[in-house]
Amino acid sequence: MRYSKLILFTAIVVFSFFPCKAKATSWAYPFVVWDDYIYVISDEYVEKINKEIGEVTKYSDMEQYEGNFSNAYPKGTKYYSIDGIDTDTAIAIHIGNGQYLKAIREGEYTYRKSYNQYAYKGLGIFAILIVGFIIFTQSRKNL
Repeated sequence: MRYSKLILFTAIVVFSFFPCKAKATSWAYPFVVWDDYIYVISDEYVEKINKEIGEVTKYSDMEQYEGNFSNAYPKGTKYYSIDGIDTDTAIAIHIGNGQYLKAIREGEYTYRKSYNQYAYKGLGIFAILIVGFIIFTQSRKNL
């Protein structure tokens, strides 16, 4: 009985210090990321494209990622420069059937993956192992 109280106390401490976070993300607008900048998709079609400059390397409508990421277009969607417009202003997104939408540069994409969650999980596992070790050594003494 004493050990179950110790386990319960440890579980409460571990889960109160290391809460789980929901991973769903709510997006304000559709976008693509290219060259560490976020480009918001407009509803303006582009007629004159220049050259291919990149493509979506990761798609998700739930989580953020580094690199050429999009919350609206699948992996492999091509980015193009627009004839007469600097890529610091806008780029074109190929949406299929020879059609391109303008994406306007919003600002720097500052997302960087955090590894804190792994540290918290490791500390939780470590705490559970310590409790297990204590229970094991106490039960061996009682034999």
